[in-house]
Amino acid sequence: MKTHVKALVVGGGAVGTSIAYHLARAGWADVMLLERDELTSGSTWHAAGLLPLFNMSYATTHIHKYSVDFYKTLEEETGLDAGFFVVGNLRMAQTDARMDEYRLYSATAETAGVHHEWLTPGEIKERWPLVRTEDLKGALFHPQDGYINPADVTMAMAKGARQRGVTIERKWQVDGYRWTGSEWEVTVSKMVEKGGNLVVSDEQQVIHAEHVVTATGNHAQRTARMLGIKIPAIPVEHQFIVTEPDPALVEFRKTNPQHPVLRDADAKWYVREERGGWILGPYEEGAPSRFSFGVPDSFRADLFPLDLERIEEEYMSMIHRIPSSEEVGLKDDFNGPICYTPDGNPLVGLAPGLRNMWLAEGFSFGITAAGGTGHYLAQMMVEGEAEIDMASLDPKRFGPWMTTEYAEKKNEEAYSHVFILHHPDEERPAARPLRTSPAYDRQKARGAQFGAVNGWERPNYFGLVEAPESFDHDARSFRRGAWWEFAEKEAKAVRETAGLIDATAFTKHVLKGPGATAFLDWFTTNRLPKVGRINLTYALTAAGTTRTEYTIVRQAEDTYYLVSAGAWHAYDQDFLIKAIEDKTAEFGSMYLADVTTQYGVFALAGPKSRDILAKLIRDPEPETALSNKRFPWLSSRGVELGMVPVTAIRVAYTGELGWELHHPIEMQNHLFDRLMEAGEPEGMKLVGARAQNWLRQEKSYRAFGTELGRDATPLEAGLDRFVDLSKEFHGKAAMEAIGLRSRCVTLLIDGPADADPWGREAILHDGQMVGRLTSGGWSVGFGKQIGMGYVPPALAEPGTRLQVRMFRELYEAEVAEDSPYDPTNARIRADG
Repeated sequence: MKTHVKALVVGGGAVGTSIAYHLARAGWADVMLLERDELTSGSTWHAAGLLPLFNMSYATTHIHKYSVDFYKTLEEETGLDAGFFVVGNLRMAQTDARMDEYRLYSATAETAGVHHEWLTPGEIKERWPLVRTEDLKGALFHPQDGYINPADVTMAMAKGARQRGVTIERKWQVDGYRWTGSEWEVTVSKMVEKGGNLVVSDEQQVIHAEHVVTATGNHAQRTARMLGIKIPAIPVEHQFIVTEPDPALVEFRKTNPQHPVLRDADAKWYVREERGGWILGPYEEGAPSRFSFGVPDSFRADLFPLDLERIEEEYMSMIHRIPSSEEVGLKDDFNGPICYTPDGNPLVGLAPGLRNMWLAEGFSFGITAAGGTGHYLAQMMVEGEAEIDMASLDPKRFGPWMTTEYAEKKNEEAYSHVFILHHPDEERPAARPLRTSPAYDRQKARGAQFGAVNGWERPNYFGLVEAPESFDHDARSFRRGAWWEFAEKEAKAVRETAGLIDATAFTKHVLKGPGATAFLDWFTTNRLPKVGRINLTYALTAAGTTRTEYTIVRQAEDTYYLVSAGAWHAYDQDFLIKAIEDKTAEFGSMYLADVTTQYGVFALAGPKSRDILAKLIRDPEPETALSNKRFPWLSSRGVELGMVPVTAIRVAYTGELGWELHHPIEMQNHLFDRLMEAGEPEGMKLVGARAQNWLRQEKSYRAFGTELGRDATPLEAGLDRFVDLSKEFHGKAAMEAIGLRSRCVTLLIDGPADADPWGREAILHDGQMVGRLTSGGWSVGFGKQIGMGYVPPALAEPGTRLQVRMFRELYEAEVAEDSPYDPTNARIRADG
């Protein structure tokens, strides 16, 4: 066995073998893969091998598409048949709402280059007469995918990896990891068979690896303990059954090709052919999580007992959809562990707090994702970044507050939600509420309808008090949901009077010390503010793309208050800490404090906001305390509001006169009550995140995770004014080398009467797709739909006429000037 390697991949399933293969293909010559048992002995061996091309996630769609294309090339390269049956995938819809979901799927597919077709019930019946169609609305058909033999594709990738120089060692278990400061020392033990079980022998080795990738599947909790981190990947039971041959199917196949993989999402199952019979794979309610603290040593390629009662409803619905299956007996059954994460997406990227430790865990659709994960993770490791933004899959999207019970509940929920209607305004209820600001109950009593962001409860809109008793706040839609009318009133209030927004979930750090100024000047793109002032700035990846957005408040010469997105707390913090560690010797000592949970934040915005604060402020000269002379735009001051000491920052994400009020969190309820007392007589309304999202688009304010990410530079995002090219900063040369591949624009759209874009839709010019929306919504200022997205620079000029596809129809759109609402910022700068 080798004891010194460039990269060590731990785990010999489909994901691990793909990563090893792609690292070698990317040029790393010294790669080794370890498997504690045999290749494919984890979840890979009992996977059904389906290859659905895409889902609602842009990154995951690209991963799946790469896999499907890649698997078709393996036989030519390796001589091994990967067992790919390109039979297509038929997504059937029983309801109009499901058809709307597929129309939104179609938008994502178009932007990712995934081919698909639309079929009517009659066309389905004509092609596949065994399928009952009279209660269907239609279907989305993907002719280029199908299913694959998981063992065959894994072995083909393993052979391809060996051909490229990868060493694969079986029956070796990792027992410990130690980072030396420059490499990983990985202690491994030889596994031997004893009484049908695998046991650890006395033979041990230490492997020295510059990089380690864990793809340990169901064993992720053991991996997490050895690394001293949290990995919210816990398996959930998934069962599927195989029927005896169906005579009607056998007869059909005499003159016809295989059926596509059939997906009746409204019935919560998939079905495909298997040797003249059918495989039924349900995603039922009540499937339990397993192995929350690790897989027992006695569990190898084993299964759980089948629970037929739990899937009775799904089984009966299969008989309804394929009537010929009613008389067919059961031939086989499988009930095995499949890893999930709280949001259903895998964990791909650097581990939190660790160097050169890469995670590829939590794959509920591991066969589909394996090829693409290997490709894009290899790009991240070898080139520094992937060509697509992988932040939505980053392991650090879940913070250290997450517990085992939380992961259990959310993973079970993710499993049962595989086939529910995935509305873009979906809010899943499990494990909530969990993280709440002190004013949570006060806001709830005033009608707050909450969403969860990084575990925090954040108001999406306020409507309970105003709505009729029969109003259904849980009603979702792919068009305008039940919340829309309330969000519109809130947005208008910000524009006309004032709105109060709970922004407590913001990520907040204090950085100070002799090295803080020089470090931040290198770390971020913009010039640093003077004491008492603020600026907006960006930290870049080494590849020159956008890694984090910060609002920096300079509190003293070497003391800075950093505010970033609440949804990305651990993601931002990990990047910041590692950069400080790398640069302390060069710039001087620094101290970083995470004060996120010490301070609450209210954002007060609107033309009446100064009048409201004037009622509360305690100042020797209250008449001028909030004037432009004493409190100009983009400045920060310590003020007293009632009995609360507040760091007030004159900035507003909504584009109106306003302040962010950062306050001791234990005083939040007092401040909330005083603001309500002062604001309600002025027409102030409580405002949620959905109205705020509309308003920030009217100002062309980019949002991290949508317009801003690791696939575009700040210059491509149109943020030139926040990039000081006269100084040197991290990632500058790489950013300049990229140039302008595309440009972020704001579009005003003449859309349908009952729907707004969600930020996934294709942008077209002269009938050709030229870009995609990253955000979308309704503009109360212009009375039409609004969206932001990326197009080629030549099409980014204001006045350019484009089209946006929504619900399969094309709607006219025009590129607006940046900040189409109040482009001179006169309202934000208003004096008083």
